[in-house]
Amino acid sequence: MKKLSFSLSLGVAAMLPTWAMADTVAIDKADNAFMMICTALVLFMTIPGIALFYGGLNRSKNVLSMLTQVMVSFALVCILWVVYGYSIAFSSGNAFFGSLTNFMLNGININSQSGTFYQFIHVAYQASFACITVGLVIGAIAERIRFSAVLIFVAIWFTLSYLPMTHMVWGGGYLAADGALDFAGGTVVHINSAVAGLVGALLLGKRVGFGKEAFKPHNLPMVCIGCAILYIGWFGFNAGSASGANNIAALAFLTTVIATAAAILAWVFGEWVARGKPSLLGACSGCIAGLVAITPAAGTVGIGGAMIIGLAGGFAGLWGVTVLKRWLRVDDPCDVFGVHGVCGIVGCILTGVFTSASLGGTGYAEGVTMTHQVWVQLFSVVVCIVWSGVAAFISFKVADMAVGLRVPEEQEREGLDVNSHGENAYNQ
Repeated sequence: MKKLSFSLSLGVAAMLPTWAMADTVAIDKADNAFMMICTALVLFMTIPGIALFYGGLNRSKNVLSMLTQVMVSFALVCILWVVYGYSIAFSSGNAFFGSLTNFMLNGININSQSGTFYQFIHVAYQASFACITVGLVIGAIAERIRFSAVLIFVAIWFTLSYLPMTHMVWGGGYLAADGALDFAGGTVVHINSAVAGLVGALLLGKRVGFGKEAFKPHNLPMVCIGCAILYIGWFGFNAGSASGANNIAALAFLTTVIATAAAILAWVFGEWVARGKPSLLGACSGCIAGLVAITPAAGTVGIGGAMIIGLAGGFAGLWGVTVLKRWLRVDDPCDVFGVHGVCGIVGCILTGVFTSASLGGTGYAEGVTMTHQVWVQLFSVVVCIVWSGVAAFISFKVADMAVGLRVPEEQEREGLDVNSHGENAYNQ
């Protein structure tokens, strides 16, 4: 979600966060309605988007477990967000954390503004980003983690990683002051969640039978439906990050379309050449790869830049889930790191390139060169990887000490649906 106002003609201009402009401009009903619609679209991405996409990728004995983990985590994050999350992310504080000034939304009332729309909508919109970020992590630790451990991890990691990263990038903190560009969540959402998922997958270890048995998605039509929901919802994610129904929202809308199309083609044709057949799973994966790659760049790059970012994201994602995953020797059931981590990194770095006005972008801040901006982007990626990795390690270790991370082997073999939730997705 972009917190900085941009101008197509002047490039990256006014650097004041929109939430800091409260009560300085009149409420715009079009912006108000636009942001409510975008908020609903991003909420739609988690339930049912992520739930169905990941649920279809799991084996049939674990699909309800995935749906439950996503839905309950969603609810937990919503509550934590209004209690203290929004305040830590967006109130004034230091370079890494805000304060508890807005604890339980203290100081925010029905007439409070965030730019040209009501601040309550800003609270809800940002809550939707927090929810989907946590939901993404869950795909990497699926099919063997205790439900109670998931909830403990979510509460701690949300506090230690998501909130400070949001403050650093969008709340006027450390990376914002450094000049990092992240229009809608390349670092805050995708790299952040992917690194946490990778740490969790490594700590949990491989699923029983991994490498010896065929672990295939149990329902590809469900995967496709979830992917389609994510694609539509992503326009709330990217266009909504313009904080209004304006020219930047229009740019972000179109760059999202173009990059996603390019990534689908890149992944499918790459898979076709490498494996001999194009697949639906490949097309869906390419779709997500393109969406992830364009996210940090959607409001600052031109159409040509979006196309190149999409192509790079498609090929990079395919490499991430085939080659890199094998190198890392990690069991990531939903390829969270291979897609969200790799494509998020690619997108963040290329944002520094294609934001250049000479390449069709909106342009850098005054005095900034491409070399400097790319360096800043690389630095923001490294900060995110280190911060999220350390926070995730702490969070999973606390959950492990409290309740244990992994279910017993016999329960894992039988499936989490029946053992953790007492339900079956399908008639036996």
